[in-house]
Amino acid sequence: MALLGPALFAMVSRLPRDPGPLRFFSYGTKTLYQSIDAPQSKFFQPRLKPMLPPNTFQGKVAFITGGGTGLGKAMTTFLSSLGAQCVIASRNLDVLKATAEEISSQTGNKVHAIRCDVRDPEMVRKTVLELIQVAGLPDVSITGLKLFIASENTIRTHRGNEPLMSVVINNAAGNFISPTERLSPNAWKAITDIVLNGTAYVTLEIGKQLIKAQKGAAFLAITTIYAESGSGFVVPSSSAKSGVEAMNKHCDPVHELERKAMAFVNGAFSRLDPTGRFEKEMIERVPCGRLGTVEELANLATFLCSDYASWINGAVIRFDGGEEVFLSGEFNSLKKVTKEEWDVIEGLVRKTKGS
Repeated sequence: MALLGPALFAMVSRLPRDPGPLRFFSYGTKTLYQSIDAPQSKFFQPRLKPMLPPNTFQGKVAFITGGGTGLGKAMTTFLSSLGAQCVIASRNLDVLKATAEEISSQTGNKVHAIRCDVRDPEMVRKTVLELIQVAGLPDVSITGLKLFIASENTIRTHRGNEPLMSVVINNAAGNFISPTERLSPNAWKAITDIVLNGTAYVTLEIGKQLIKAQKGAAFLAITTIYAESGSGFVVPSSSAKSGVEAMNKHCDPVHELERKAMAFVNGAFSRLDPTGRFEKEMIERVPCGRLGTVEELANLATFLCSDYASWINGAVIRFDGGEEVFLSGEFNSLKKVTKEEWDVIEGLVRKTKGS
């Protein structure tokens, strides 16, 4: 995953371009380009440190797929810094080990690395067994695709002798841009196997183990705005993410498996805009005048997985900086109109008979 770009979009192309703070985007360890924020971004500066109290996840286990880079790495860093024992998984074990060592050295808490291809249900099963062996059942599970919570419609109290809630974050994902008519069956399968099937395999395998052990858990998944609104050029991703949302909403609410969904855009930024060509247009559609940061997403994710959010269930949290709201406004494109042009328009309006 590349650096996060949840984007709240406003038309600001007529505003003077202040160099402002720079934000770097990368593909793996390679920096591709940097963003230049719009002037109004100074009023909406991100907070880059964990917002929750120290030791919020002390004694808890967190499982994060796609945890070696990008969003997964950021969420793992925050969870570990807040006391969680983290287990990260992805296909590249070398990257995982390097990330685990880096985070452990920063936080002082052990981070375990397990190689897992979420597209393979048998490998997922073995990964969960290894997870239980090295750390125990997760209190937090992040599978890197979408964040959802199935509603229970009842207030659940915590009794002192009950095990702490687990966290699972489904963060493993894949995406690329392509006209729909150019897609091959393999291209479709490459995305849906990771995003939809992978999330299902992880959720089902861990869920069964949790039910067997009579433990509760918070399941978090990363999704995208276009899963609801729709969008061309990302049809496999949109379809798969919509499926993940449906799956999490429809899972049996009787068991204490808390499901939450967080929708954001442009997570795999380097694959969706590899040259940075469209970045300026994106920022012009963001009322905040900037893209989001991985730290902001990590703060929201840790809150939703914490006991502070135990009553948030069956919810999809829109985390796009206001993009969807802005784009749905019929007259919001008038943001392009300059002050001088508004003066002319106002003059014409005042001359209108009966005004």
